[in-house]
Amino acid sequence: MALIHCQFYSEVLHLSTSMTVILPQQTSSQIGMQNKKAAAKHQTLYLLHGLSDDDTIWTRRTSIERYVAPLGLAVVMPQVHHSFYTDMKHGNRYWTFLTEELPALARSFFPLSDAWEDNFVAGLSMGGYGALKWALSYPEHFSAAASLSGVTDIVSAAKNPIRSGVFDLVFGDDQIAGTDHDLFTLIEKQPNTRQRPKLYQCCGTEDFLYEGNIRFKGACEKTSYELTAEFEPGEHEWGYWDRKIQDVLNWLPLKK
Repeated sequence: MALIHCQFYSEVLHLSTSMTVILPQQTSSQIGMQNKKAAAKHQTLYLLHGLSDDDTIWTRRTSIERYVAPLGLAVVMPQVHHSFYTDMKHGNRYWTFLTEELPALARSFFPLSDAWEDNFVAGLSMGGYGALKWALSYPEHFSAAASLSGVTDIVSAAKNPIRSGVFDLVFGDDQIAGTDHDLFTLIEKQPNTRQRPKLYQCCGTEDFLYEGNIRFKGACEKTSYELTAEFEPGEHEWGYWDRKIQDVLNWLPLKK
């Protein structure tokens, strides 16, 4: 595998930013690694970080590079700061950056497939919210999306006084419930077509976001949306996410 720390300029954000990228590489003499032969255009997982982290965190806290090596899967990890993957009320346009500029730039830099069946998105905590929001807002872009301990009930989360400053910057005084920022609303609006992403969610039963994840599972069941949900003992921490990202990779509909 190739691990690339990519610094680039964003026209949307009007600043220099970064993404961390893992690319498949065919090797024959690398000890302790099984690398799948690289395709002409790589299947791609967009992997999103949480509130306190950045684009390097998945490679620092998990063995994601080793996990994807035998899969021939590229991984793109962008930097979005405290934006909640949203065009911020008092801040930058990270939603536009994520959904429009980032994929186009990444595909111009690296040999990544743009086919629906070759693209997936996942994330943890704030990134779990971002992954589901992205896939449900643009179902034609992803065949699968996964949330690990995600902020699935953004309306309830925004009422938490501990994070009130962050949500004030992101949403200001704007209504969240019933809008396209609300995952429950996005689920209700999903067209019943073949080309919509299947969903995966997991959350530890001791996680402070557990109840919100249970409510999201219920919303999917109400609309008969295809969802794989896994709840087991665990907290909001990297040991849990390191285990569960392996489950996500096994669940993805990857080409053999």
